[in-house]
Amino acid sequence: MAPLIALVAGTVLLRLLGLSGVDALDAWQPALRGGLALMFVTTGVVHFIPSWRRDMIAMVPSRLPRPDLLVTVTGVLELAGAAGLLVPRTAPLAAAGLALLMAAMFPANVSAARRGLSLGGKPVTPLPQRTVLQVLFIAAAVAAAV
Repeated sequence: MAPLIALVAGTVLLRLLGLSGVDALDAWQPALRGGLALMFVTTGVVHFIPSWRRDMIAMVPSRLPRPDLLVTVTGVLELAGAAGLLVPRTAPLAAAGLALLMAAMFPANVSAARRGLSLGGKPVTPLPQRTVLQVLFIAAAVAAAV
């Protein structure tokens, strides 16, 4: 739920700043990019917190090699993508890359839900809700890219 809260609250707050006179945020797309950046900082950082990291490594389907390396790489990509969203010149490419990354990582979420795993000490989001969230997150990234 934290990623959704970061995305929505960040976007709304930044849009309100735009409406109050911050020219760089005086449109939905820059505010959305900022909200997405906040979401990806939130999700990217947890790749490196030991207790969360163990849970994320366990989420990686067993058929994939080096789950520890995959968790590190995806965390770095999320953080790099968040930074890229904040630079107008790189934002469209960063958003498109993050949309692709989320699509590529979705099988790990499916696997985790089917195996009843936990993340941060709480059960992972059930698959139907996770699917809706994933579609929403990817749609937000696509909207930020175009």
